[in-house]
Order: sequence, then C-alpha cells, then structure tokens
Amino acid sequence: MPATSAITKAAKRPSPKRGAPPAPGRRRREFTTRRGLMIAAFMAPAAVFVAVFTYYPMIAGSQMAFRNWKLTDLTDTSWVGLKNFRDVFADPVWDTVLSNSFLWVFGSIVPQLVIGFALALWLRRRFRFRGLYQALIFFPWAISGFLIGILFRWMFNSEFGVVNDLLQKAGLIDEPIAWLADPNTAMTAVLIANIWYGVTFFAIMILAALQSIPDELYEAAALDGASKTRTLFQITIPYIRTTLALTVLLRIIWIFNFPDLIFGMTGGGPNNETQIVTTWMIKITQQGDYGRASALGLLVVATLLVFAVFFLLATRERRGVKP
Repeated sequence: MPATSAITKAAKRPSPKRGAPPAPGRRRREFTTRRGLMIAAFMAPAAVFVAVFTYYPMIAGSQMAFRNWKLTDLTDTSWVGLKNFRDVFADPVWDTVLSNSFLWVFGSIVPQLVIGFALALWLRRRFRFRGLYQALIFFPWAISGFLIGILFRWMFNSEFGVVNDLLQKAGLIDEPIAWLADPNTAMTAVLIANIWYGVTFFAIMILAALQSIPDELYEAAALDGASKTRTLFQITIPYIRTTLALTVLLRIIWIFNFPDLIFGMTGGGPNNETQIVTTWMIKITQQGDYGRASALGLLVVATLLVFAVFFLLATRERRGVKP
C-alpha cells in the first residue's frame, strides 16, 4: 500500500506557517544593484518628463509671485516679497471677484448634484433605449468647456438667441433680455450654462456607484414595506456616501479652476460681474503682470488644498476607531 502511505504522510505533514520563508524552488528574486539600476532606467524617462513639464514650471511660476515680474520691464525682476499679494488684496476688484467665485462654485454644485443624482436614479432603471439615453446625457462631457461657453453665448444673445425666443413664445417676457450685457442677469446666465454642463459628471459618477449596490438590499427593503424615500435615505445614500463625497470634492475643485465657460461667454464682464479668481488671473496675465498673476495662482492652490483637507476630514468614514 505505498500509495496510501504516501497520501497519509502528506496529510500529516504540517502546513507552512504564515510569514515562514518560501519553500526551496519558490524563492523570491533577490533585489540586486543591477536590478535596481534597471528599474531606475525604465522609470527615468517618465520622471524626467514630469519634472521638466510639471514641477519646474510650478517652481518657476511660484517664485514669480515674490518678484517684480512684468513684461513691460524685464530688466527689473527684483525680489519684492509679499508685495504682489498685498496688491491683490488691495485691488478694488478683489471683493467682487471673491464673492463671484463662491457664488460660481456653490451656485453650480448644488443643482448639479441634485439633478445629476435624479438622472442617475432614472438611468439605473431598465427601460427601452436606456443605452441611447445614457449616450445623449453623457455626450456634453466630451465637449470643450470653451466651446460650450460660445454655444451658450449665442443662445443667450439678446437679438437672435433661442432663450429669448422661447421665453417670448411662452409669454414669460414681453421684450428680449440682454442676458450677458446686464450686470443683474449675466451671472445667472453663466450659472445656467455651467449647471447644464456639469450635471453629466455627477450622473456618470453616481450611476457607476449605484450599479454596485446589491439588488438584494432593495428586495429586502420592499419586503419590509419601506417607502421609496426611506429606501433612498437609509440604503442608497449611505451605500454610496464615499463616492458622493469624493465626487463633490472633485467637482468643487474643478469648478473653482474652470474659467473656460465664463471666458467663452462673457470674458468676466460686464463690469467684472462674472469675474472669478481664475478669469481675473488670466486677465492680469494678459496685462503682462506675471508677478501678481502668480501670487493669485498660489492663493488659489492654497485655498483648494486647505479646503480639500478639511472636506476629507469631515466626510471620512467612521469605523469605530477614534482618530
């Protein structure tokens, strides 16, 4: 019975413990100097590319914020310390730009989140031609923001824009409105355009998260007699809470750094009523004052970094472990 005894011995043989050295023949390859140099050689082109085209411009642009760097006089690039930052805060336009920036971000993010969530819930259901509807809803995200701005500039045109035409036919207005030329309506117009453009991002991200929720949870809730509202707030939202938090964070950062649409529609006008931090930074750059523009850029980076840290700390998962 040699075969039986061999099987019995193999069964009685103790299994290798976790963390024990691998058996002979399965040893890991030792990390040698030659292997390390080979890995470094493969990584070098990517590291050089990132260093030259990302980190060097960042460092060079950052040091401009502390120098008198103007295209009108390149002979004097002396160190001025915090003067450029003081000039930014002392500018009469700063208060308007700051309030417009917060209105631009939070006036866009809330409607985008609500409408995008509703669209994601609708697209999660199975119905005829669902794939076609998804393609139509996701299509705007593939278009440049600047082109979207030009499109909406024509739509809100006071003479032949489709918005005024539809409102007049519906009897809501008696005469055309100069949407982009009137300081009272210009910000409303750019907000409408940005809401339309950003809804797609929320719909895509939230739909992907909704498809990961097991159907068994909804079936159990239906058996327990839970209403749709209770199912939404006790199953759907808690299950995708992390995705919602990260999506909102990414979108806030994106909107804050999104001058394309405003630049295509109004260029920051009229009378700076749609000017936000990033469009103002572009305007200062066009005027040749690179020092003040770099100072404004550093303020944007610092603000977004602080916001991101506090947002992630406030929305992180609680797993019963004290921080």
